[in-house]
Amino acid sequence: MSLDTQSLALAARDARGLALDAVTACKSGHLGLPLGAAEIGAVLFGHALSSNPDEPRWLNRDRFILSAGHGSMFLYGWLHLAGYGVSLDDVKAFRQLHSKTPGHPEFHETPGVEATTGPLGQGISNAVGYAMSGKMAEAKFNTAAHTIFNHHIVCLAGDGCIQEGVAQEASALAGHLGLDNLILFYDANNVTLDAMGPVSQSEDTAERYKAYGWEIHEIDGNNLGAIAAAYEAAKNSRSGKPQFIIAKTMIGKGIPEVEGTNKAHGEAGVKFADNARKGMGLPEEKFFVDPKTREYFAAHKASQKAAYAAWEQTYQAWRAGNADLAAELDAAVGNQVPDLLSVIPAFKPDESIATRKAGSIVLQPIAKAMPTLVSGSADLHGSTLNYIEGAGNFDRQNHEGRNIHFGIREHAMCGIMNGFAYDGIFRPSGATFLVFSDYGRPSIRLAALAKLPCVYIFTHDSVGVGEDGPTHEPVETVAALRAIPGLDVIRPADPEETAGAFAAAFQKTDGPTMLILSRQNLPTQNEIPVNVRREGVFKGGYIARKETAPLELILLASGSELQHALKAADELGAGVRVVSLPCFERFEAQSEAYREEVLPKAVRKRVSIEAGISDPWFRFVGLDGKVLGIDRFGISAPGNVVMKELGMTPEAVVAAAKAL
Repeated sequence: MSLDTQSLALAARDARGLALDAVTACKSGHLGLPLGAAEIGAVLFGHALSSNPDEPRWLNRDRFILSAGHGSMFLYGWLHLAGYGVSLDDVKAFRQLHSKTPGHPEFHETPGVEATTGPLGQGISNAVGYAMSGKMAEAKFNTAAHTIFNHHIVCLAGDGCIQEGVAQEASALAGHLGLDNLILFYDANNVTLDAMGPVSQSEDTAERYKAYGWEIHEIDGNNLGAIAAAYEAAKNSRSGKPQFIIAKTMIGKGIPEVEGTNKAHGEAGVKFADNARKGMGLPEEKFFVDPKTREYFAAHKASQKAAYAAWEQTYQAWRAGNADLAAELDAAVGNQVPDLLSVIPAFKPDESIATRKAGSIVLQPIAKAMPTLVSGSADLHGSTLNYIEGAGNFDRQNHEGRNIHFGIREHAMCGIMNGFAYDGIFRPSGATFLVFSDYGRPSIRLAALAKLPCVYIFTHDSVGVGEDGPTHEPVETVAALRAIPGLDVIRPADPEETAGAFAAAFQKTDGPTMLILSRQNLPTQNEIPVNVRREGVFKGGYIARKETAPLELILLASGSELQHALKAADELGAGVRVVSLPCFERFEAQSEAYREEVLPKAVRKRVSIEAGISDPWFRFVGLDGKVLGIDRFGISAPGNVVMKELGMTPEAVVAAAKAL
């Protein structure tokens, strides 16, 4: 299809008008990118991207991610013009309550939005995850007779995204892996919010990305022909490299009073809106779209649907000839997960192993039951033990490998996992030491916000790490993760609770789960039936030992401290109940009747113990109880010595209970 520059130029003008009117109407938003990159949007949505707006989750669509999410009116305007389910009324409702057009793009909220972006650089890491997922899909599902996956991932990012560390971690990995299905447009207007670019940047970005292993294109980002030519060159490149298109643009183009300056970034240009609209040739009517633009996009959409129909024929032929693969793809896309508890054998009664080791054992049958599960680690497979045996490594030569070596890139790992989850074909899990979760926390937070089914397998869970000392001993970390809404944080106490934790994590499809596992060996709590431990984790908390006399005292614990609560109960008498609380979030989601059954309100004498800060436990212990925690940083010494020194012992539980 030839490039209709006249129609696309008109569309770019209309898109600028929509952005200007929407931001002016709500007196909030960012005009710089929507105005400055309008020609890029025109080429992508009006010419280059392979998509079907009526089927926004089409399996083989080109995925477009706006990493610079503050420029959301760029995306909403083009989704509207292209014929996605974003009406003109939706555009008019920009940034209003319950609209399809929130301040930053949100996954699930708006048809055509591929990722929740806003924190700068995240979209680049998401795009790398999408690209890896695309390569895996090609390797796993394409056959010699039928190609059903051959799409591209297109990302638009600005100077702020390029500066962020997460983007650079992900870009380095993309270059290393040779992800040639990834095209990154750099909206290079040399402007940041506070000042012009040279105030905070002077590196040669092109040479940096070239060193990462990307192929570089430099163009005038406001020239329709140059944009289209660069895109075609990137899409058809045979270099085996991801593609980096540096598009030199004029930020805020169309508002002479601010264009080309940092003032154009936000809504400073709004006060010049009327003159700007006249200068663009727009009529007085607000939210105007020229009928010629409507006609152009109607015709373009028809051609896209014709291409989709041709693909659909290939897809149906593939399904007819590959029933097993089709069933796997259906299960993956439909978030269908088998009953995982039934595939995990019981541990030996005398098993005394670290929960990280138990997790390694449990992961293997789960991976067999879920053939689209992938597992990665930030250079710690040998310690986190989450390697899928016999599944191979994902690298340049092997896109079917299910184990990913992320390198020492925790933030990129978590952002890339989000990309996999957004794509919705492969189920991502990733691992590092718990104390490094803060390196990936922004991406973990976004996974919770977007309800992505990511699973984090984070080990070395407490001061029990020991000799490595306070830099590697998490104390506040579990509490900080529990503070993220929508994130299940599970800290199992023994191998069977670990089995329940892994099954619960991978069976959850509407949000992320953090599995927090020990480095040190923990005893198997054989007095508690296997099914009680496993199913108890699904409920978040359960009665680990029931009192044999009138209930007087409740001891609560999670993880490695459950053993101390059980030993303390031996000394404290028959009226003591022990409750295991491996997951606060799951427990609080249970019915009030179940929670009352486990923790009756009438019993106010309670003691909790966990090797972390005290604060989260007061919701269960109350003001009349006692929380045993660690409200300081750790110590370098053998783990058992550190635990004893910091009061994580049965004796401390007994003393606290008697003091009540």
